Amino acid sequence: MTIPYVSIRTALRAGRAAALGAACVLALVACGSKDDDNKNYVERPVEQLYNTALDALGTSSYVTAAKAFEEVDRQHPYSVWATKAQVMAAFSYYQANKYDEAILALDRFIQLHPGHRDVAYAYYLKALCYYEQIADVGRDQRITEQALNALADVVKRFPETGYARDARLKVDLAIDHRGGKEMDVGRFYQKQRQYVAAINRYRQVIEKYQTTTHTPEALHRLVECYLALGVQQEAKMAAAVLGHNYPGSDWYADSYLLLEGVDLRPERTERSWLTRIWKSIF
Repeated sequence: MTIPYVSIRTALRAGRAAALGAACVLALVACGSKDDDNKNYVERPVEQLYNTALDALGTSSYVTAAKAFEEVDRQHPYSVWATKAQVMAAFSYYQANKYDEAILALDRFIQLHPGHRDVAYAYYLKALCYYEQIADVGRDQRITEQALNALADVVKRFPETGYARDARLKVDLAIDHRGGKEMDVGRFYQKQRQYVAAINRYRQVIEKYQTTTHTPEALHRLVECYLALGVQQEAKMAAAVLGHNYPGSDWYADSYLLLEGVDLRPERTERSWLTRIWKSIF
């Protein structure tokens, strides 16, 4: 069988024809798809769109409300309603616990409208999105750090607002949470009888988070760990600091009984690292 000869020019012509045909088909498909999209798209008056979103928000249909507010911005981006709709969309996502979506919407609003009267609220709502994701102390504390940074940003940028006052309270709670994380890790090491590692964690609580609710327990755990290691002077010092600052606490009662059980008493010593802490903080 003889294969017919086809010139390069003929082959190129055939290739161009095939490519043109394929392009036409793709164009027809694209046009058809665009026509379908146009059929689904219905432009509505901005007031109607906004009221629809508010109605959804009023019935706690938060995701529906967020989508509707986004539609206000999409269909009428240059209206006075659009800017407000951006904030309301973020708020709706926040109410639905869709924190990532809310943060994205808030970042966009802050970037586009840094001087808007609602920008302080946007920063505050963003901080709340992080704050409300703070997990239990046994989990990763990355969100706690993000919450602290966002709350501090509110306080720094808008110090005289009600948002800043609430942010300061939440900063204290977030710091307490971070101290709780150190305690959780310290208890773990202590149960494993890794007393030096546990002491380092409890020491972090005393030095960095001494204003939190975890300080009395941290001092008591230090007494336990130092006694387990046979470091009696440090154990007595930790109990002395605990008794001086929290004399009526159950933690001090427990520490006192521990020392009494080995014929020791709380006693201050100048050679302990706790002496510096006692003088500068307690």
